[in-house]
Amino acid sequence: VGLVLSDLTDTARARLDFYESGFGYHALPVEVRTDAGVRPALVYRPGESELPGDAAWNLADWQAGWGGMTRAAAHEVMSLIGRVSDEELRFRMTMIRVRAGSALRAVADKPVLSWHRAGMERGDVTVIEARQPYAHFFAVAEHDLTHRRFDGRQSARMNRAGFAMGDAVTVLPYDPVRDRVLLVEQFRFGIFLRGDPVPWSLEPVAGRIDPGETPEDAARRETVEEAGLDLQRLLKIGAHYPSPAGVSEFLYSYVGLCDLPDMADGTGGLAEEHEDIRTHVMGFDALLALADRGEIENSPLLLSVFWLLRERGRPGAFA
Repeated sequence: VGLVLSDLTDTARARLDFYESGFGYHALPVEVRTDAGVRPALVYRPGESELPGDAAWNLADWQAGWGGMTRAAAHEVMSLIGRVSDEELRFRMTMIRVRAGSALRAVADKPVLSWHRAGMERGDVTVIEARQPYAHFFAVAEHDLTHRRFDGRQSARMNRAGFAMGDAVTVLPYDPVRDRVLLVEQFRFGIFLRGDPVPWSLEPVAGRIDPGETPEDAARRETVEEAGLDLQRLLKIGAHYPSPAGVSEFLYSYVGLCDLPDMADGTGGLAEEHEDIRTHVMGFDALLALADRGEIENSPLLLSVFWLLRERGRPGAFA
């Protein structure tokens, strides 16, 4: 069952071709049965290496899981028509969909803010001109805008730029029986870019939330990929902007309860993502000593350490 579109203009067909090229889909000839009989048509299909599985497809299920994100992503995709090639669009598509999912969560997961002042909403920001001078793993967004001031007047026109990134998760694996944690160590380009003589970082497990995933799904997947661990329970620490002045990234941070028996340091990560990860298992007191000596320079890890320090003192916190 489907919908046959007739009498499409060349412009409409070109727009459809461009959108579908982001998934590597191409229009192929088929015959379809309609009320008027069998007729030729074109249908967009993936390449041979990406043929769909045998599971039955259900529109209602797809709408519930993918519809909102897909519609949000389509706005950015179609803004690129005539500006990037089909190949470039396909390269960008995953991150476009990641950012679209982030935008939906920004609305759906927003808590009621007791401190929030009425009349200071997103609609009180006026974008005069928007540009995207760079897009690769993340995008750079540059806006000329004004916004409502606290005194009720409108601000002067200003220029702001920021890194447009997707939502991500952090997970500190913790064994409450043995009072141990697992940390990961890896090279970080941002640290290198600053000029730091040691551009490796000690961190919790971390990674972006892929299209169609929940934060909890991403947390469990990343812990398997980076540390080879299956988590028992996820305890949410909080959700936060690590650098809100110029980075759109939003983090969902967790402590993941698991078993950490006597084990040597290990390795992990996905080769296709150029991840080279070393894992460290240590007692919580050793972790706290690292924090006290200033040897932890990763803010989500510091947040996790202090949250866990508080929770360890509460009876039955991990029961």
